[in-house]
Amino acid sequence: MLAAMPDSAPSPVSAGGASARAGGDACPGTLRLHRADDGALARVRIPGGVLDPGRADALLAAAERFGDGELHLTSRGNVQLRGLGTGCGGELAALLTDAGLLPSAAHERARNIVASPLAGLDGSPSLGAWLGELDRLVCASPAAAALSGRFLFALDAGGGDVDALGADVTVIAGGPDALLRIGAEDEVFRVPSSDEAPRAALLAAEAFLRAAHESGAWRVKDLPDDVRTELVRTIGPATGPAVHRPRPRKAAAPAPGPVCTTAALSVDVPLGRLVPAQWRLLTETAKRYGDELRLTPWRGIVVPGPFPGQEAADALRALSAAGLITAPDSPWTGVGACIGHPGCAKSLSDVRAEAGAAVGPPGRLPVYWSGCERRCGHPHGEWIDVVATPDGHRISHVRGERRDAPTTVRNDPARLAAAVAEARAL
Repeated sequence: MLAAMPDSAPSPVSAGGASARAGGDACPGTLRLHRADDGALARVRIPGGVLDPGRADALLAAAERFGDGELHLTSRGNVQLRGLGTGCGGELAALLTDAGLLPSAAHERARNIVASPLAGLDGSPSLGAWLGELDRLVCASPAAAALSGRFLFALDAGGGDVDALGADVTVIAGGPDALLRIGAEDEVFRVPSSDEAPRAALLAAEAFLRAAHESGAWRVKDLPDDVRTELVRTIGPATGPAVHRPRPRKAAAPAPGPVCTTAALSVDVPLGRLVPAQWRLLTETAKRYGDELRLTPWRGIVVPGPFPGQEAADALRALSAAGLITAPDSPWTGVGACIGHPGCAKSLSDVRAEAGAAVGPPGRLPVYWSGCERRCGHPHGEWIDVVATPDGHRISHVRGERRDAPTTVRNDPARLAAAVAEARAL
């Protein structure tokens, strides 16, 4: 049995104590809409990115009834609805609650869980039991309601794909036991029983809330060094022995196309934006085969199968015709962007249009276009960062926490496209 951590009662934050975090968490959800230039925005948490067709249908119904009809994938495998009317909040919440997408009003922004999208499909362990139990535990914990919309759990099937995303609490499959990582620490703790892994993750999150009470940190990386060290020291005795396992520095997204011959299909979504016809096609494909969609933290979708005979090729052909990325050689592979102008008042340019104009041969590195210095939704690991500035764009090569000296390109679309292509090829 996993030992309880010291003082595992609800954290002082959730109990109403004073905190530097008292200003409130500005992250949008489904009960707190965000005002944008194209209307209100709702962010629907999809733990692990896993959707059954019924819930997928409900999301589309919400988008078409209340918003612009499109579904926008996020870098955490969640879904954003845009162009919402400011008075739709109650009806939207009721629709999502009826579909099972809002199991706890108090925890709706705390249900940030990413999971390896190919778990159980590529020979790695299935994570379904962990995912369901962690979500249940989070929603049942009064303390966890105080987690910010930024705090992130990750469930990794052992290959390091989501371990590399820099989550606050990561659980890694490892046979009969499991490994627990706090933030970016190179030391992980062995959880004696794999069945106890979700509870270990919750206890670590509750311990973080107590540690964050004085500093007002939203995430583990925001804690002062001495507080973070003490947090790790506190968690160790409640789990198991420490093991040296550095966090992977590069997150590997599933390549678009067939998975393990025909166990599943993987598609990427250009700029993470899905129109109704694309979403319906994906949902219908899921209904016909594995009855599930898995939204990935790289703005893609995995459709579990199996797909017998020629049906994988036929399905991929239909998905490609609908405008989705079904092969690694697509010029859109690895290209991302924030919403940009005119959807965001802070954006200095229409970066989505600029990204489309600059699309060329696939590059070795992903590229992300941002309309301002906030870089909303940017990737992790190694990538090319393109940021709009008042007089052009700034391009830099990011390697984790390191950033190379930038190159500035003035307002010249041809030069900009050439500079981005050169940077991606390095």
